[in-house]
Amino acid sequence: MLVKPGAMLGLLGGGQLGRMFTKAAQRLGYQITVLDPTAESPAGRVADHFICADYADHHALLKLSTDCVAITTEFENIPAGSLKELAETCVVSPDAHGVSITQNRISEKKFLVENNFSVVPFAIIDSTDRRVKINYTDLLPGILKISQFGYDGKGQRHVSSEAELEVAINDLNREICVLERLMPLSCEISVIVARGSDGELTSFPVSENRHVNGILDISIVPARISGELAQQATDIATQVAEKLNYQGVLCVEFFVLEDGQLLINEIAPRPHNSGHYSIDACFTSQFEQQVRVLCGLPLGNTGMHSAAVMVNLLGDLWQQGEPDWSHVLKQPSTKLHLYGKLEARPDRKMGHFTVLGETTDMALSRAIEIKCHLKQHLET
Repeated sequence: MLVKPGAMLGLLGGGQLGRMFTKAAQRLGYQITVLDPTAESPAGRVADHFICADYADHHALLKLSTDCVAITTEFENIPAGSLKELAETCVVSPDAHGVSITQNRISEKKFLVENNFSVVPFAIIDSTDRRVKINYTDLLPGILKISQFGYDGKGQRHVSSEAELEVAINDLNREICVLERLMPLSCEISVIVARGSDGELTSFPVSENRHVNGILDISIVPARISGELAQQATDIATQVAEKLNYQGVLCVEFFVLEDGQLLINEIAPRPHNSGHYSIDACFTSQFEQQVRVLCGLPLGNTGMHSAAVMVNLLGDLWQQGEPDWSHVLKQPSTKLHLYGKLEARPDRKMGHFTVLGETTDMALSRAIEIKCHLKQHLET
């Protein structure tokens, strides 16, 4: 179904991803209605219309589906039932099926294993089931993760022994969890793909990602890996989208082991933090691609015109008030993006900057220098 510019599009979720989607859609001539339970959401503040309501509010969903021709999501924790309800009257992308699988670590792992994708050795831990005592020694040291609603390192604990595992289970309120074995990593990478309703697929360049405390810190693009490995990761990501019969933008995160083996870490049914570089470095950003898929438009060119390094800006930098951005803004090949969040908290994503360069090494060197300057300014 072709949705022409001028139409009203709906968005479930009002965070920074929604804000960037909204701006991309408006540049193409669309109007946006955002539904989010937070009154001062970043996307809601720039949208044409805003509905402040819970994602499961029937009346709010009815208004959204009445006003909008097509609806998408900003993050994966939208209730699948809400997507099903909306799909009865308008185009919804991604659909409830794909979101329901990827919003739960257990269903996601089962989907990947059943479709012969390689994943980290894992076990499901349901502390309410005391029928069988299981020995988890083979998965230690490991990472314990709650099965749902965990992100940016939240809902995760590193464990090295059975005693630490028991403490961590209690610390996570004895929720159902997944225990994953820690693996010897060479690096972490991600691939963002887009798949249209006609099955057309495009992929963005592979991103090399560095994390601090479970939160993405820096993305380096193109990833500094072999062309063969990059192609393998891209092929796997497109296969994941096809197996899900997915329509929309999808990110597949990988662990690259020291022996070069690729293991899927997670799937995100949406644009991804590691793809923010595409706003400044690609001919088509991941957010414009999301608009194109939703509206049945031809998919855009995902090629890069520059190498890029993206650096996240967390709320820690705001401890002494608004940071001085002058050093960032005077850099000739650097783009600053602030998300318009009213409250800065430690570990909260408040913005990012992207450094463009002829090579990844040049961009990385400049990005690290800017990052260090911001931290030094905070300490003085």
